[in-house]
Amino acid sequence: MKSKIVKLLIFIGILAATNVLASFLFFRWDLTQEKRYTISDATKKLLQNLDEQVTIKVYMTGDFPAGFERLERAIQETLESFSDYGGVNLAYRFIEPKDSKVQEELIQKGLIPTNLFANEDGKRTERLVFPGAILVYDGKEYPVQLLKGNSSASSEERLNQSYEGVEFELASAIRRLTQKERKRVGILVGHTKVPPQRFSDFLANLQQNYDLYFDVQNPDSWEKGDLLVIPKPDTPFTDDEKYRLDQFVMRGGKLLMFIDGARVDSISLEGTFAQPLDLNLDDLLFKYGCRVNQNLVKDLSCAMIPLNVGNMGDKPQIKPMPWRFFPLINNFGKHPIVRNLDAIYTRFPSTIDTVEAPGIVKTPLLLTSKYTQIRKAPALVAYNEARQQPDPKDYNTGEKDIAVLLEGSFTSLFNNRLLPNDPRTATFIGKGKPTKMIVVSDGDLIVNDIDYKRGAPLPLGYDRLSEKTFANKDFALYALDYLMDSEGLITARNKQVTLRPLDKLRLKEERTQWQLLNLLGPLAFIGILGGVWQWWRKRKYATK
Repeated sequence: MKSKIVKLLIFIGILAATNVLASFLFFRWDLTQEKRYTISDATKKLLQNLDEQVTIKVYMTGDFPAGFERLERAIQETLESFSDYGGVNLAYRFIEPKDSKVQEELIQKGLIPTNLFANEDGKRTERLVFPGAILVYDGKEYPVQLLKGNSSASSEERLNQSYEGVEFELASAIRRLTQKERKRVGILVGHTKVPPQRFSDFLANLQQNYDLYFDVQNPDSWEKGDLLVIPKPDTPFTDDEKYRLDQFVMRGGKLLMFIDGARVDSISLEGTFAQPLDLNLDDLLFKYGCRVNQNLVKDLSCAMIPLNVGNMGDKPQIKPMPWRFFPLINNFGKHPIVRNLDAIYTRFPSTIDTVEAPGIVKTPLLLTSKYTQIRKAPALVAYNEARQQPDPKDYNTGEKDIAVLLEGSFTSLFNNRLLPNDPRTATFIGKGKPTKMIVVSDGDLIVNDIDYKRGAPLPLGYDRLSEKTFANKDFALYALDYLMDSEGLITARNKQVTLRPLDKLRLKEERTQWQLLNLLGPLAFIGILGGVWQWWRKRKYATK
């Protein structure tokens, strides 16, 4: 009897010690093949350094079809992982927005609803859902859209892409709300004739995360920032400006360039010639590892333009026609910037070639479809081309890069070019610090349209004809985040969750037997275990 009490006390002591130890140590073992329950080191660091509470209100909850339930479960699992590292400084709750007033408030705050149509077991349902969240920190609110992905994918694939992006979307929103020190981004508007209103959506989103300053043709200010954006330049850079750009890169500065290879002015039905655009940057970019060609890309995967195809009586017939000078980019490189991105709307892009540059890693980001044609400038551009039925055999140049990421320690273009008595030699840097730059061969990619009736800018990437907003803004912001993100938070976009769909035909045919197996199988297993246990007891304790 005494030995039993001692054993019981020892067991209670071990149990108590284990609980005390567990309160100080945190351990999680992710056994899934894709590590779907493991969050990135950058996200962990962000959550562990929270100084005040972040509240996350998720409005995606309720009775959903299987795909949306899976996304809801992914959000809940991610937030549970977040709370393990954020502790008391991270709180979350799920709210079902049934009231129409609440729904209106969510729309005003920036959450985009989705009209959900579902067909489960022959039953068709329709409802308005809000697949997003509102983050609250220090009196500030920030909306996060959690239903993303490529719209050309199936609904199941798009939901899976949204599943993969939950961690990054929530973590990046927390960083935007909680960051204390804001990095500086310079906008080189002195070389473009595009009015500021046409960049307003891009700049408004940048201002949420960064301090902006504008060069106004003042190269001395370039050194004040961490990154320079060059938006659709149309006048050449001087040699002195090019030298300052080069030395900015040598000191570790980042560049995000949206530049054209050809100039396209007003277009008529009969046509206008696109002229080569010389920005005096070719030798600089060539030294860094790429070249923007003076040509135009035509792609069978393209946007539409409204065109008068004839008259019905005295009224013109306006129809949408494919305009192959406006490629829709839905072909991406392997990089977290463009992973699961929706299609991107481009206007008169050129091709980019990568060239040898020692120590520089070159990663294609945006590529055309394989059905492309290249027009070398000067090239005739005419609206009447949209009337013609294209021959796919003429679009045979294959995939072409129109955006490329360059990473590494760049070598200065001005090595061995400065004279000994040049005062710049005192501060000249010939081999730069490790840095990054992105070159996009379409200046219009970050130019938003204008609603002329209201005099207000339209969202970046919005197409009037299709009334769809393409992923131009997402690409530009992800690109800038990657260049400026020293912690590597964007690597969370690399998370991959493999879809393992069931065979629906077999499931339908074998549904009853699988249901019976799931219902009776556990009972039979328990019965077998009980029988074996009784047999063993009888054999052990039976009198001989």
